[in-house]
Amino acid sequence: MRAAIVDKPGSIRVGEVPDPTAGDGQLVLRVGACGICGTDLHIADGEFPPTPYPIVPGHEFAGEIVEIGKNAPAEWQVGDRVAVDPSLFCGHCGPCRSGHGNLCANWNATGDTVDGAFAEYVAVPAVNAYRLPDSLNWQQGALVEPVSCAVHGVRRIGVEAGERFLVIGAGTMGLLMQQLLQRGGASVTMVDRNAARLPRATQLGADAVTTDTAQLSGERFDAAVDCTGVPSAIEAAFNSVRRGGRLLIFGVAPGDAQVNLSPFRIYNDELTIVGSMAVLNSYGAALDLVANGAVETAPLLTDALPLSEYPKALELMRSGAGLKVQVLPNAEQEG
Repeated sequence: MRAAIVDKPGSIRVGEVPDPTAGDGQLVLRVGACGICGTDLHIADGEFPPTPYPIVPGHEFAGEIVEIGKNAPAEWQVGDRVAVDPSLFCGHCGPCRSGHGNLCANWNATGDTVDGAFAEYVAVPAVNAYRLPDSLNWQQGALVEPVSCAVHGVRRIGVEAGERFLVIGAGTMGLLMQQLLQRGGASVTMVDRNAARLPRATQLGADAVTTDTAQLSGERFDAAVDCTGVPSAIEAAFNSVRRGGRLLIFGVAPGDAQVNLSPFRIYNDELTIVGSMAVLNSYGAALDLVANGAVETAPLLTDALPLSEYPKALELMRSGAGLKVQVLPNAEQEG
C-alpha cells in the first residue's frame, strides 16, 4: 500500500509499505481521512522525543473496517465506519492503574510511536474504535481526535459560567477550545498574530479578538490557555491572568523549550498552572459533541489533499495558511 513515510527528521516521502494485517483484537481500516496537527510537524522535524524512525505518521483519523482480527469484539463488522482513539496505554504501570493512562510509563499512540493513518490502510486496536454516525463524513470523523484533546484540556483547567478566558492561538485547537469554553458559560478573548485567523474566532462567538496581548491594556483574566507551544506566548498568557487565576499549557512545545515565569507571582498570587497531555477518557464525549453539532466543524475544515501531496499538506499546515489540513489517502483511487 501507499503511505507517507518519515524516514528520519526532515526526510519525508510517499512510498510503498507492506499492507497491515489484523492482529489479535485488531481491526484494519481503509482510511477515509486523516488530519495534520502540530505534533505531526514536530515528528517531521525530530522534535517529538517518543517517536522512532522510520514511521508512518497520522493519529487523527476515521475509516471503514476491511478486516477483523481474532478476539475483536463481535459488535464490529466489515464495512462499519469508525473513528479511532489513537491512545495505546499499557494498563499495568502506576499511572495507568491510578487512572492516568495518558501519562502511561509505556505510552504509545497510533501515528506517534507506531505506524499511523497517513496511509491507505491502518491497523488499530478494536477497543479504540468508536462507531461513526451516518450523519458525519470522514473529515468530521477525523476531527474527533483533536476535539477529544480539547475536551481533556477543558477538564484540566475547569470552567465556570461567567468566567473570562484568554485563549492564545486561533488555529484548530484554539478554536475548538474556544467553543468548549463558551459551552461551559465562559466568555473568550482570542489572540493570534495571524490576523486572517481572527474572523473565524469572531464568527464562533469570541467576545474580543486581537493580534497582540499588549493591546489588551493590562486586562486580567480568570484563566488563560496557550494553544501555541511558543514560549513567548506562554509567558504572555501567564502575565494576563488575575490573582488566583489559572493557566493551561495546551500547545505542544519543543522538548527543549524554556519559559521565564515568576515563581514569586505563582506563590504570591496563588496561581494554578496545569498541563494537558493528549486524550484521557474523552474520545466518546468528543464524538458526541461533534455528532450533535455542539462543536462546529465547517469553519475548521479548510483543506483536504490526496496522499501523494502529503509533503505539501505538511507545509500548508506549517505556513498557517489553513486551519485543519487533512489528507484523504484513498481519494485518488476513488476518483
